[in-house]
Amino acid sequence: MLDDRPGEPTGERLGFAELDLDRARRRGYPEAVLCAGKTPAQVAAIAATLRASGARTLFTRADAEHARAVLDELPDALHADDCGLLAWPAEPPEPLGGGVLVVAAGTSDYAVAREAQLTARHLGRRAELVMDVGVAGLHRILGKLDALRAARVIVVVAGMDGALPAVVAGLVGAPVIAVPTSTGYGAAFGGLAALLGMLNSCAPGVAVVNIDNGYGAGHLAAQIAAPG
Repeated sequence: MLDDRPGEPTGERLGFAELDLDRARRRGYPEAVLCAGKTPAQVAAIAATLRASGARTLFTRADAEHARAVLDELPDALHADDCGLLAWPAEPPEPLGGGVLVVAAGTSDYAVAREAQLTARHLGRRAELVMDVGVAGLHRILGKLDALRAARVIVVVAGMDGALPAVVAGLVGAPVIAVPTSTGYGAAFGGLAALLGMLNSCAPGVAVVNIDNGYGAGHLAAQIAAPG
């Protein structure tokens, strides 16, 4: 049942989860549902509860079975199977505030970058995606200077050596959110090498989220780019 006692968060108890239906009012952004680790039946029950409440939400890290469970309850949801994300309602809110630019070093980083872009977009920001501009061909990122300098905040997604965020931060005045990915060969250690490289960036103005955390980066970018 709904907990609507004055002054306390409103939630919905499902036995295995307690949804924070008051989060959008309290923080300005709705709760997201991490599907990884949940059964399809659990995800379906969550989706049904959100449908009944009318609460806007994102479902992240959804595999094919999770997606079917969500779409059974929310058939009009957006399903971006290229990054395992579903959004309900399918249409994002009218964009306000500054623009978010998501930059991916390589095609192998696409899924994480796409998750960041859609997250920022469905949290109410204009969000564009620039692909395959890694430092192995420095002319590629230099060719995007106009777009980089027009953004309010830039999310930079990179694996391997994780060098791209420092390069971007040295070219722009906007804050940069660095996302290490688990892309790379053996000594990349599943993204740890990129993570450490980003944490040790010599360019100021770089914040770092966890490995493959496109959702977290998109959320933070949406907050930074919010209307003043």
